[in-house]
Formats: sequence, structure tokens, C-alpha cells
Amino acid sequence: MRRRALLALTPALLLLCAADEPVLVPDVSQRDVEIQYSFTGADLLLFGAIVYPDGRRPKKPADIMVVLKGPDQSITMREKQKVAGIWINADSARFRSAPSFYAIASSRPIAKVVDERTAAIYEMGVNKLQLSPSSLNDSAELDRFQKGLIDLRERAGLYVERPGTVEITDGVLYRARLPLSARVIVGNYTAETFLVQDGRVVAAAVRDITIRKSGFERFMAVAAEQWPFLYGLVAMMLAVGMGWAAGAIARRI
Repeated sequence: MRRRALLALTPALLLLCAADEPVLVPDVSQRDVEIQYSFTGADLLLFGAIVYPDGRRPKKPADIMVVLKGPDQSITMREKQKVAGIWINADSARFRSAPSFYAIASSRPIAKVVDERTAAIYEMGVNKLQLSPSSLNDSAELDRFQKGLIDLRERAGLYVERPGTVEITDGVLYRARLPLSARVIVGNYTAETFLVQDGRVVAAAVRDITIRKSGFERFMAVAAEQWPFLYGLVAMMLAVGMGWAAGAIARRI
């Protein structure tokens, strides 16, 4: 059985070694992450190997960047102003594709690995995210709202940068850890690895990660989606029952 597996892998390994450009073989410690009521976040290990043509490594060490990205969201940012002692909504800006979660780790500071243009093309860094604004605000306002959105999500642990944390061993094996916030939403995530040589992205590879609810949380989510009327009815009955019980206890006290 082992011999058959090796024979099956041999053609693929020969193709990798015969390629003109290096190839990334990435993996992640968890392909499926389950969220329960006690979920407080997690650390994902992203690791892999660099396969060079003919097995020869370049004289100048390459750099690795790893990006963990969650589903895009449409979000409206609102600015509050105090008028006559009351806080009210003032200006706003809408973004069509803000990542719900974004984390990046690199072997060196991003600015030392790629130039501004390359970083913008591959969205390397929270300040390079393409949020696709859909409102008609002027550029100065959009820039202010975008910085505000990034700041809020950084403080919530949803946008993370970890420069210089990717470890590369013997120029071939790499590993990095990225934190997964307890506030992440369920959905399909991507872990993308970039191999950068002399400021140029020479290889990239992606691994998919699924984050889903489990246990009672999953049951409630499925019930709300598949039986919305019954779910709403039960929720209303529970709210009325708890209110009646609280009132009865208060009267006895």
C-alpha cells in the first residue's frame, strides 16, 4: 500500500521539480474551526515548503508572506456628531467588500519585501485593502472613513499585522502563527501564501478554511434559517415567559 502511494506521488513530485519557477506546498493546522459558546479565539499554524527548480535554492534568501482572510462584508460607517447635547448620525460612507477578518504575517517588514505597487495589487497589509467604496463621498472623506474602519477592526482583533514572524528554515520550510479572534463570523476563509524574490511575487498558493458553529449554537442558527416562523414564535414565547417569571419573583420579594 505504501509503495502504491509513493508511485502515485512520484509524477507530481517530478512535475514540481521540473518547473521553471519555485512552487509552494502549503498547509494549515486546522481546516475546520468549530465555534461553541466557550470559543475564545484560536491560533492557526500555517506552514509548508518551497520546492525550487532542480532542487537548487537561490543565493539570496526569498521572503514569505501569509495572509488569512475572511468573507467580504458590505458595511456602512457612520460618523456621530453632538448637536444640542444629543449624539446623532452625521456623515456616512459605504464599503462593498470589507474583509470580515484579515491577518498577515511576513518574514520581514512588508515595506522591505515589496514596493507600494506590489503591496496594493496583492493587498499586502491592512492599509492596502481594497474596500470598494460605493458612496459618493470625496476622497478625503473616504480616506477618513476607511482609516476609521481599519482602526475599529484592529482594536477588535479582526485586522492583524505580524511582520517578521514567519520563520524560514534552511530556505525551504516555513511556518507562521496567526491569531483568530473570538469575534470572527462563520464562513469560508482563505489562507494564501506568497513567495517573494527580489520584490517580485514568484509563487502563490491557497488553502481553504471553514469556520462554522457547533453544538447548541449551530442548532439555533440552523433553526433560525430553516424554520424562521417557528423560531420567532418560540423566541417570543420564551421572552414573554421570562418576563412573567421575573415579574412574579419581584412581587413575592
